[in-house]
Amino acid sequence: MSGLREQQKALRREAISRTALDLFESQGYQATTMEQIARLAAVSVPTVFAYFGSKQEILLEKLRAADHRAIAEARRRAPEFADPLDTICHFERCLTEYAFEVLPPPLWREILPPLLPLLGGDQRDVPEPYRRNNDALVGELALLLGDLRDAGKLRADLDVDYAAFLLNDYGHLQLLRLCAREPLDHEAHRAAVRRSAAFMLRGMLP
Repeated sequence: MSGLREQQKALRREAISRTALDLFESQGYQATTMEQIARLAAVSVPTVFAYFGSKQEILLEKLRAADHRAIAEARRRAPEFADPLDTICHFERCLTEYAFEVLPPPLWREILPPLLPLLGGDQRDVPEPYRRNNDALVGELALLLGDLRDAGKLRADLDVDYAAFLLNDYGHLQLLRLCAREPLDHEAHRAAVRRSAAFMLRGMLP
């Protein structure tokens, strides 16, 4: 019976999450309330809060899942690339593709602009849940850069944590630029990412 209960909880959690994302997409993130999510998911408001402390948590759970998939894919294929630039560009491509699988471009256009001015510096004003998500992503990118450094493809004295911070910070800006116009110009985006990554990598190469 406990297995059945856990399955029912998982299904209810996914139903609430899916309902929230549908509302975010149809009327915007800011305009959506937990009460609306509960009503359309056919559950009580306390039930929604039992699964998610806020609508931000619903959003971030989907982003975490996308990031984990992108990271796993990028690290799995990293040994295939002789050039570290190709490794970094593939990592960014995975992040972008999975990001759009969970959130449509209009939603990215809404949630990214308020965050971008906060991501630089000490990030004290970044909402704590998003900061944890972002820190985890930067940490994974640092591990990837560490692998490249240990393989002799990057400088032995490279500060991989700071390099990962810079690459991730600029990646947010590139994502917003990609979302700015419809239809999305993925080819131009990949070219811009490659140019900027190549510029930053100049100081990281042995």
